[in-house]
Amino acid sequence: MSYCLNPTCLNPENLAYSQMCQSCGSRLLLRDRYRVFKPLGQGGFGATFLANDQALPGEPSCVIKQLRPSGNTPHVLQMARELFEREAKTLGKIGNHPQIPRLLDYFEEQEQFYLVQEYISGDTLQEEVKHNGILSETGVKQFLSETLPLLQYIHERKVIHRDIKPANLIRRSQDARMVLIDFGAVKNQVSQAVPSQSGHTALTAYAIGTPGFAPPEQMAMRPVYASDIYALGVTCIYLLTGKTPKDLEYNSTTGEMMWESVVQVSNHLTNVLRKMLEMSVRTRYQSAEEVLRALEIEPYLEGLAQGLLIQSDAGAKERTHNRRDDSAVLCSNPSAAANTGMAQVAAAIRARRARVAEAAGLQAGGMHQGPVMAKSTTLANSNSNGSQIQNSKVERKLDTQSILTAYMKGRRDFALHNLSLLNLQGADLSETNFHSSQLQKTNLQGANLYNSDFGRASLTRSNLKDANLSKAYFNHADLEGADLRGADLSHAHLSNANLRGANLCGTNLTGAKISEEQMALAKTNWMTVRPNGKRGLL
Repeated sequence: MSYCLNPTCLNPENLAYSQMCQSCGSRLLLRDRYRVFKPLGQGGFGATFLANDQALPGEPSCVIKQLRPSGNTPHVLQMARELFEREAKTLGKIGNHPQIPRLLDYFEEQEQFYLVQEYISGDTLQEEVKHNGILSETGVKQFLSETLPLLQYIHERKVIHRDIKPANLIRRSQDARMVLIDFGAVKNQVSQAVPSQSGHTALTAYAIGTPGFAPPEQMAMRPVYASDIYALGVTCIYLLTGKTPKDLEYNSTTGEMMWESVVQVSNHLTNVLRKMLEMSVRTRYQSAEEVLRALEIEPYLEGLAQGLLIQSDAGAKERTHNRRDDSAVLCSNPSAAANTGMAQVAAAIRARRARVAEAAGLQAGGMHQGPVMAKSTTLANSNSNGSQIQNSKVERKLDTQSILTAYMKGRRDFALHNLSLLNLQGADLSETNFHSSQLQKTNLQGANLYNSDFGRASLTRSNLKDANLSKAYFNHADLEGADLRGADLSHAHLSNANLRGANLCGTNLTGAKISEEQMALAKTNWMTVRPNGKRGLL
């Protein structure tokens, strides 16, 4: 289907590949390359559509946001143009991040303004909760450990999102990472006010945000960075309860959301959420960095991780791979639930530290010790080609049986562990976090490692022959000399991975994120299935 973008069109649906709208006569191919085929949403000031870019091979999907001014006078159009350009520059400035959709294009056509962005395939958090139920405390802490560094990145670039909510957070299908969408370009109202003496026009003189998620100062048109912290806190309440702000009660005197009686979480998380949701911006956390520090429990990391390995909770045998089921399984043994949950959070914190450096674009040797990085975790490990990877200290070496036993009991996080030289042939370790771990010469032949995270891990000369690595994440991993013959790497994320001397003969790379330069450094043969699905040599 081809969809007409004329706001006044009475019948915008047209046959596929039509050139002109049969209802209003408007051209359907936007800028001679973008064919819209589906509306995604519409608000008071704009609309969002799904389109194909027919100028690129494969006609990839993209999202088109259309800003619709409330009038067509020269003054209104000029203000709309200013707003449009400002938002486009903001998206361009912050878009170079793996958890933010990239800005692909922006232009004006027939007095309509358009932004073209990368299409993110996946479910929003709102859809996830509706389909799969609420998250456990561990799940919410993992969510915060992934979104707070992203929020810190945005704020460091002097941008306030102003509309953080479950519907604007998508878990990307490709790698299960959280992506923040909708930076408000199509929600900005354009009125016919004249510029003030300060030089500011009506472009900023209005409130943006979703009632209930936006704090008082934002609704009073004075948003600050802490406003996004409040909205993130409300999102956590939704993840824990499945209730939107309008479904909760409020204190009639203070206006505070009364959420504590409907959630079952530890005192530690309650205190963190309480401060995130302070009505007074002065007593709220002022930055994402402050929230991260409040969540950290560094002095107890080693003890908690070790305690997980010696648990003998019989009920844990029933634990499912889905983290949303953790609360139901662990509630039969509160003590074990606390230990397991905290151990998982501890490991998540360690992995997050490595991800913070990666997300911020820190390069080898670029050691940065900000407040987020605990003093006891400063260490640089050298990989086989002489580069350095910044991470926390690698934990004590585990043996094969310890790993398999912990996995059977529900553990899915072995970030920053030394697992080198172990024999894990044929093991089922799917959906496991090995971020920044040492796996040199480890035997993982035939292992099930589906959707596992090997970001920044060292797998030099490891045996991954015939392993299931579909949808695995290898960003910045070191795979030099690794044996990947016959492995399934379909839809794996191999960007920035070192593949020098890796054996990819007979490997299935269908849909994988890998460059031609990377493949040129590896060994391939006529049985290698390339990312386009075709067999053959380079």
